[in-house]
Amino acid sequence: MKKILVGTVGYHNLGNHSLGPALLPMLQTISWPEGTEVEEMNWGPIAIVQKFQSMDAPYDRIILLAAIERRARDIGHIDVFRWKGGLPDAGMIQACIGDAVTGVISVENLLIIGEHFNVWPDETFIVDVEPGPERAGIEFTAEVQAVIPDFISTIRHLCIADNAESIKFKEISGDALTDA
Repeated sequence: MKKILVGTVGYHNLGNHSLGPALLPMLQTISWPEGTEVEEMNWGPIAIVQKFQSMDAPYDRIILLAAIERRARDIGHIDVFRWKGGLPDAGMIQACIGDAVTGVISVENLLIIGEHFNVWPDETFIVDVEPGPERAGIEFTAEVQAVIPDFISTIRHLCIADNAESIKFKEISGDALTDA
């Protein structure tokens, strides 16, 4: 049995940008494969690293849910990225730590800080939806509302896939994180 973490990352009350955190209560009611935990990951990258470092049995697979604006994607487009490690230069690592200490919630910061402290398992994935422009509120646009079933189906597939090779993904690394 694999030990899997599904973690939501993002601010609340920012419309489409809040997809993961807004879906957390629903995700926690879904029957996931045995060994799967669903948790909010907004409580600070340093604390998350410390939690992972103190675990007796590490996760075999981590699936982070995010909504990040990226070039050349339509609102609601879903991508799956596999984290392949790598770090940006020391200045960028320090900037990520500085942001984290001041309370910035960012999947990029979490990935880079976690990589710096070597906490990510080989099977770390990011399920990322294109949110479009940032706006306040709790409502999703029609485009994002329409892909919620696909978003959940993608997460479920990542939880039940026997191995990473059966998952369709793009690779992403710390030294090219924002270029995805």
